[in-house]
Amino acid sequence: MDAPNLPPPSPDRLQSPIARLLRPLVRLFIRSGMTFPGVADLLRELYVNVAEHDFALPDKEQTDSRVSLLTGIHRKEVRRLRGAGAPISTTPASVSRTSAIIARWLAAPEFTDVEGRPLPLARLSDQGATPSFETLVASVTRDVRPRAVLDEWLDRKIVAIDADGCVVLAEGAFVPQRGADEQLYYLGRNLHDHVAAAVANVLEGPRFFERAVHYDGLSESLAETLEKSSRDIATGALQEANRQAHKACESDPGGDHRWIMGIYVYREENPAAAGQPESMKATTTSKSKPPGKTPS
Repeated sequence: MDAPNLPPPSPDRLQSPIARLLRPLVRLFIRSGMTFPGVADLLRELYVNVAEHDFALPDKEQTDSRVSLLTGIHRKEVRRLRGAGAPISTTPASVSRTSAIIARWLAAPEFTDVEGRPLPLARLSDQGATPSFETLVASVTRDVRPRAVLDEWLDRKIVAIDADGCVVLAEGAFVPQRGADEQLYYLGRNLHDHVAAAVANVLEGPRFFERAVHYDGLSESLAETLEKSSRDIATGALQEANRQAHKACESDPGGDHRWIMGIYVYREENPAAAGQPESMKATTTSKSKPPGKTPS
């Protein structure tokens, strides 16, 4: 059933959810020394760039006046900023390579056991009889030597060497080091896609799956227990999705589309108990809140 053609939410209705959305980002900005004038300059550039490219009328030239009308930014500033391009987060080569190799290690039958877990790999190939780290890397890229990848991964603790001299994938292989370029890249990419899915659902109807299970009023010990169990559930779901995608890609002709599946887990002390301003307090502490709600 098609979603009704409803108008987008008014600015006053967006104030509260946007404030909640931005609060953790503002905390990151302040901790990192990113001041309000710097954020305002960045936001001004983005406003102009989005209005220029995403709101252009068919077969009509996008004018400074129209961009100014859409954004509320003076025409003189619009003229200065147009064509400059919005800052983008390109994928670092090391991130792309690392992700591809780990994804294959977790999905390809020759590198996993009967339960789908990544096998310990010999460092070097043994006439093709034993799966090795060398053959794993070579199956993904020929642009870098397997030994160089192994040294980098050992240093970053993505892998370790076991008692038999085999390379084993570390449990935290998916987690970039705190503050590393890889972590900042995923901050931008993952949050962008999550927000883009939620925004599309608000503007176009329930197009993307975007839900959460949530309970308030819990003890700290129960919150910790639920966090751990949900991590295990999420890891299994992501690994299964990776196996399916990896297998499907083998026969896919390729194209210009992309797909992502993300899961997040979070817990905190009730904001009302932590002394936040009244406007930021939780609206309920009921334990009976139903799971699986989607944004409306």
